[in-house]
Amino acid sequence: MIKAGIIGGAGYTAGELIRILINHPEAEIAFVQSTSNTGNFVTDVHSDLIGETDLVFEEKPDLHDADVLFLCMGHGRSKSFVENLPGSYKGKIIDLSNDFRLKKDADGFVYGLPELQREKIAKADRIANPGCFATAIQLALLPIADAKLLSEVHIHAVTGSTGAGQSPSQTTHFSWRSGNMSVYKAFSHQHLGEIGETLVQLQPDFEEDVNFVPIRGDFPRGIMASVYMDLDMLEEDVTKLFSTYYSTHPFTHVAKKNPDLKMVVNTNKAVLYVKKYGKKIHIISMIDNLLKGASGQAVQNMNLIFGLDELTGLHLKPLAF
Repeated sequence: MIKAGIIGGAGYTAGELIRILINHPEAEIAFVQSTSNTGNFVTDVHSDLIGETDLVFEEKPDLHDADVLFLCMGHGRSKSFVENLPGSYKGKIIDLSNDFRLKKDADGFVYGLPELQREKIAKADRIANPGCFATAIQLALLPIADAKLLSEVHIHAVTGSTGAGQSPSQTTHFSWRSGNMSVYKAFSHQHLGEIGETLVQLQPDFEEDVNFVPIRGDFPRGIMASVYMDLDMLEEDVTKLFSTYYSTHPFTHVAKKNPDLKMVVNTNKAVLYVKKYGKKIHIISMIDNLLKGASGQAVQNMNLIFGLDELTGLHLKPLAF
């Protein structure tokens, strides 16, 4: 059994990790760390797990008890944690923050998007899990970039409120968010950096703009990305390009009709849909921001680095109704 430790166990991504790992046939949770909840039952925070675990939050667990550490502490804190790891710790690390995603910050971490570099992930000891928006957007663009056919890209993407994390703020308060929408970080979102590096990795001469407008949605979880660009190909040829690219990737599916968000919420799936309008190709990309966009993909990466089938422990039912 793979022994997993979770550092920063009180947030949304940690809660999803616990939910997956307590049902994973090849893994068990060694500990869940939380400074603010030390001594409390995990179910005191993650109440959906009542009856499924009697784990208690620990403040300073023995890291050597874990074969893999999942870092769920939030952006800006993982780097310090890794720098202060005891030299005797030889386990794997999967970081869910943005601290190691860019090449200039990688410090031995491999970018963990399996649809981009599954073989490299399988050989890695340290994984930088991709961002949620970055995952949805990159999955919409990888086949075109791999074919060296990218032109200027335009993206509007809507995310659920869980994408903002568990700490409350004005824009996550129910009375503000419900029945409301707003744009934020237009053309400047932090995930543009990792998206740009991936596109250049596949299409080295790509120098066009990636125009990204993120939108806060009035629902809890999920991302819908609407991506379009000029592309001189027939619709059926683009669809075939996508189907061929993702034919060996078990979580990413090309739909034959316009998808909806409930097809992916509560799963590690990504659903893509391709349509041609005049000179423009339009790609819809749907994921659950907490699963394929965070914790599910982290477990997918764990499966890869420990030599398991990617699907192990991730057969999750969508919230179809």
